[in-house]
Amino acid sequence: MKNKLSFITIVLLISTIKSIAQAPGTFTDARDGKVYKTVTIGTQTWLAENLAFKAASDCWAYDNSQNNVEVYGYLYTWKAAQDACPTGWHLPSDAEWKILVDYLGGMGSAGYKLKETDISHWLSPNEGATNQSGFTALPGGFSTGDGKFYYIGKQGYWWSSTMYDSYNAYIRHAEYANGMILQLNYSTLDAFSVRCVKD
Repeated sequence: MKNKLSFITIVLLISTIKSIAQAPGTFTDARDGKVYKTVTIGTQTWLAENLAFKAASDCWAYDNSQNNVEVYGYLYTWKAAQDACPTGWHLPSDAEWKILVDYLGGMGSAGYKLKETDISHWLSPNEGATNQSGFTALPGGFSTGDGKFYYIGKQGYWWSSTMYDSYNAYIRHAEYANGMILQLNYSTLDAFSVRCVKD
């Protein structure tokens, strides 16, 4: 009996250690109970999914379809994006995006390591995408201030917290046809995806 108990105790301990080891790979948003995958890349920890928290305003599902939220998350104006991330996480600055992109080889090729593989969500050919980083970048498209939607499946756009000028802010952009991650700037009234980085 003593040996049996010892064996059971060992099994329970191994199970506990295993679950603790997996814990850093997920995060539960206390606001709505959604569980996100997370990934540590270099010195940074990111959500490995686009944010899908429904903000009080200035936040839309692509084509106003909730089915798109399940995969691509919501699209947020820059103002809404400032407060969209859960406690303990924040909207990355342009400098934080640069750290990520530089760590993965720079603007010319980091997209290959960031983009989800195959053509389940990215338009063909999505050539060279490896998702080596585990970031799983998705092509959620964007929405303009007049309520029109563009480029789902073709391009992904993610806000930074950094303003370019009085009317525009920096974003990061990826597309299906190459491995580039571009630094662009768009109107703060447009709506893009959000990836949160850990404080």
